[in-house]
Amino acid sequence: MDIEQLLESITPEAFERLNYAVATGKWPEGTPLTQEQRDNAIQVVMLYQSRNNTDPQHMSVAAGGDIKLKSKSELKRDFSPAQETIVQMKASDD
Repeated sequence: MDIEQLLESITPEAFERLNYAVATGKWPEGTPLTQEQRDNAIQVVMLYQSRNNTDPQHMSVAAGGDIKLKSKSELKRDFSPAQETIVQMKASDD
């Protein structure tokens, strides 16, 4: 199987499992990855992201293969809670 066939065969669920394994060093069931598994999983995750990641997060591979680095203001905006006005009242001058 060549790389193109491999990438086409990865489902979003399989990608999430691989991504979790890369981030934590173990499969979702808790079994640790071998160094070879981790090395291969990192490569597959990066290749998959370079083809499919249309909404890259900070320090991830975007579609096209570029690494996305967000500015400090972008990160603040992404992580700050939404500010919605629920009630606005004018104080009386009594």
